[in-house]
Amino acid sequence: MSRRPGATRAEVLTFGAFRLLPAQKLLLQGETTVRIGDRALTVLTALVERAGDVVPKEELLARAWPDTTVVEANLRVHVAGLRKLLGDGQTGARYIVNVIGRGYCFVAPVTRSEVTTPLSPSVTGRSPGLPKQLERMIGRADTVATLSAQLPRRRFVTIVGPGGIGKTTVAIAVAERMAASYRDGAWFVDLARLTNPLLVPSALSSVLGLAVQSEDPVPNLIAFLRDKQILIVLDNCEHVIESAASAAESILGSAPQANILATSREPMGAEGETVQRLAPLRIPPRAGKLTATLAMTFSAVQLFIERAATNLDGFEMSDADAPIVADICSRLDGLPLAIELAASRIDAFGLRGLATLLNDRFQSLTHGRRTALPRHKTLRATLDWSYGALTDPERLVLRRLAIFATSFTLESASAVASGPGIAAPEVVDHLANLIAKSLVVADIGSTDARYRLLSTTRTHALQKLSEAGEFESLSRRHAEHYRDLIERAEAEREYRSAPEWLTAYGDRIDDLRAALGWAFSPAGDVALGVALTIASVPLWTHLSLNEECRACVAAALSSLYPNEGQRTHDKLRLLAALGGALMYTRGSAAELTRTWRSALAIANSTGNTDYQLRSLWGLWADTINRGENRSALGIAEEFGRVATASADVAGAIVSDRMIGYSLYILGEPTKARSHVERMLNRYVRPANRSHIVRFQFDQRIMARIPLASVLWLQGFPDQAMAVVETNIDEAQEIDHAISLSYALLQSACLIALYVGDLAAVERFLAMLLDGSSRHAAQPWDLWGRCFKGVLLIKQGDPTSGARMLGAALAEFPENAFHMRYVVFLGELAGGLASAGQVGAGLAMVDRALGAAWRCEENWCLAELLRIKGEILLKQGGAEAAASGENCFREALSWARRQDALSWELRAATSCARLWRDQGRADDARALLGSTYDRFTEGFSTRDLVAAQVLLDELP
Repeated sequence: MSRRPGATRAEVLTFGAFRLLPAQKLLLQGETTVRIGDRALTVLTALVERAGDVVPKEELLARAWPDTTVVEANLRVHVAGLRKLLGDGQTGARYIVNVIGRGYCFVAPVTRSEVTTPLSPSVTGRSPGLPKQLERMIGRADTVATLSAQLPRRRFVTIVGPGGIGKTTVAIAVAERMAASYRDGAWFVDLARLTNPLLVPSALSSVLGLAVQSEDPVPNLIAFLRDKQILIVLDNCEHVIESAASAAESILGSAPQANILATSREPMGAEGETVQRLAPLRIPPRAGKLTATLAMTFSAVQLFIERAATNLDGFEMSDADAPIVADICSRLDGLPLAIELAASRIDAFGLRGLATLLNDRFQSLTHGRRTALPRHKTLRATLDWSYGALTDPERLVLRRLAIFATSFTLESASAVASGPGIAAPEVVDHLANLIAKSLVVADIGSTDARYRLLSTTRTHALQKLSEAGEFESLSRRHAEHYRDLIERAEAEREYRSAPEWLTAYGDRIDDLRAALGWAFSPAGDVALGVALTIASVPLWTHLSLNEECRACVAAALSSLYPNEGQRTHDKLRLLAALGGALMYTRGSAAELTRTWRSALAIANSTGNTDYQLRSLWGLWADTINRGENRSALGIAEEFGRVATASADVAGAIVSDRMIGYSLYILGEPTKARSHVERMLNRYVRPANRSHIVRFQFDQRIMARIPLASVLWLQGFPDQAMAVVETNIDEAQEIDHAISLSYALLQSACLIALYVGDLAAVERFLAMLLDGSSRHAAQPWDLWGRCFKGVLLIKQGDPTSGARMLGAALAEFPENAFHMRYVVFLGELAGGLASAGQVGAGLAMVDRALGAAWRCEENWCLAELLRIKGEILLKQGGAEAAASGENCFREALSWARRQDALSWELRAATSCARLWRDQGRADDARALLGSTYDRFTEGFSTRDLVAAQVLLDELP
């Protein structure tokens, strides 16, 4: 078999359901690209290439960290991650075996084969970030090859040319060809629908799956892309050119493995940009005799003939037709869009009729100095001609459909385009005609067929809409339709599953934005905008678009404030939505507290129980975040009383979780567990996730957070980790980012640290940091850095760990986001002392104890006292032993008072170690043995192993 020109052969290593392509640094599972870090992939490649052999640890370390000296633990962590990624040990499959004292061996059977590169979509699977090319590209193969060769070297290439010349088509073709060369794929960002240049970073974030929850999404976007090997296609940049150029420069300056391919009608003028001007398709010369065979060697003619044959069955070009086709292509300047529009009308006018009509319409534009005219005028003339060739009802429907910002359904088209001059059933017929004439694109591959106008066609049709004096009336009809649509969506949440609901309504967000933009404009309708905003809150919440929700709700509220007594119910709903959004975008700012209190006051005065509960929940969460834990318990109990009095069964169940969490923080784990378990036994998750809208989180996931912590405190570390794993799996399954992040932050990372499973900590931490990057949640990122600092301390690097942990904690005000603040102060104290900064460690633990006493964060008092005792012993001095022992005894007292067996074991271990050093072995054995013997599980966890080692050492 002959090889394709320029193609090479690359080795493929197949094992189980996986294929590894070392040269491309690519791992596939079936047809899906597996996301895997560079070092983990290097380790896997080294093992698979020598399958069956033991690869020494030293060799693996040298390959994965060639210029860095690292401890062996780094390799163990990556191997553990690889095992989990491959499903090692699940359903009997084994891949990587540890040969003690020697290294690692890949034991699964490996098949070696070759594949031709660059990889075709059948091998790699289509990049999920690229739109599908609906028709074959013609006449651009050389350009695509040139750009594909340039892009890796130049990093930033802009395809420049007039509208309709095919810039987007070429860009997608290049991206498809190059996608397999980028570990993190190729992603297409259509900027044509944007009207505000400031939204360019938000549009890019949205395509990449990153939630926009801050006024400036660029830092979070850069943080996400920093280590990505990715190709980003920025399409239609001309109307937002400065913002697009700025975003491109920021990305390329901070993400060394990112490449950008842009399209624009003019160069972007950005640093590092390489401009590739896209020429028109080749047109036959006017001189000489032109045959059909010769004409078909020119790409403009090829495009016309192929599209004409699509619209008129049996159409073929004869030698007599060739000059006519060449003339049509010449008059259209070889612009692909213009040629396609002309060819789409051949069924109505025939070839010679088409040429005559084209000549008549363009005579004033092409006569004389035709080549001196800007090509965009030629395209506009082509669009004018195409528009003029329509019937009056078709023109009316086309210009009205231009009001849609993105794709639309048949139902939406009928609702918006019907009205004066045309009835809804007629809209359907005319839409079908517009599809046949290539003025509307139909996507019938989805469950609900969608339709859209090409961006150039839409721009032209919008101008016609304004010229007809219909823009404002259509904007109102469009906004009213989306208000009704989103209100219907809110009602459907009661009986449709969340995935089904999001599939139906999630991609309406661009038209929703457009409707809101018009409603709050000077020519708009504020009341309609308020109704749209309120109806949209569930959609923003499910899509985790909290910053967008905050901004829109704040705008709606500002329109109500001049008349305080007006539209009370609307104001209440907006305040509750604002409070929910503020929690994830601006922490515990005073604005958040004021918002929830205002909402509660209105709910109380109007007797609105639902919003009383929502507001009480918001105040409870805000009060916890401010460290006012006793007050938070009171609010949770008030929540329960309101729910019970109003017979709100779901609310009453949620109150048990709230009370349980507050009791856990206050140091009453037994009572906390009773409330939480009662809640879990009674709770049934609604299929529509209505509790996420009412109370921001999935309630079952949130209930398991204190349950896991209480189980660990009470001496059940294995059960605690089992609850953590179940919770994380379920949070990923329901695909709600905020619930997942809180499960990771509040229990998973912490419990894994407490049991000593550092590999699990790394896994959970990676998930947390990925979530903070995707959803622009700065507090999550800070907590992630805190956990990373603690992890470094536990891994034996207290100096680096304390530095990182201290820097992260310094970014938090001490009265905000208190959820784990005190615990991290204690960990920082221990890390400082271990790094030799004993005085600083002692001051830090006293600060932690002071905060815990002040906030009544009693659940961790025993551990803070133990840490203080250990630091006092490190400090030394005449009173060190006595002072340390007093701290240990006080820690034991608190732990026993709270039935916190795990804290008791830690305090007993510290005290027993002191007594052993003082020659009091019997006392040490009695204290530690009696505590150790009360455990029934978890004997392989860090604390129990340490206790057993100490008991064995005692004489």
